Amino acid sequence: MAANFLKSLFGEEDIDEQDGLYGTSEQVPTPANTSNKVVSINSGHFNQMSQISLYEPRLYADVKQIASQLLEGHAVIVNFTQMDANVAARLVDFLNGTVFAIDGEMKRIGKEIFLCTPKNYEISGSLTSNLKNDGDKF
Repeated sequence: MAANFLKSLFGEEDIDEQDGLYGTSEQVPTPANTSNKVVSINSGHFNQMSQISLYEPRLYADVKQIASQLLEGHAVIVNFTQMDANVAARLVDFLNGTVFAIDGEMKRIGKEIFLCTPKNYEISGSLTSNLKNDGDKF
């Protein structure tokens, strides 16, 4: 009885009920529509390196290139020191919306420098105690 139970589970092995020895039987053909569940560890996302892009935008139009990097799954550091304060604030709003849409995160890492990351990055630590809010553009 135990042999029939094991035989129904494993199907490819015959169990000799008298002495409990295992013997191999014929290979059971696998159906053509069964997909191979084994994936090589060397393929796919394991070979891809994480990337952080650095940007120092000068025009509002540069936001498109920055947002596309985020949408491709790359982290972005943006330095707004070369921009007008009003345009920089609009760009920060746009990037904040982009980060929200991809379930990412945006953190200030300097007075006019931001780190934007997609959801597969984890940001730890805090720099807010080192930043002075007086005279901020944003």
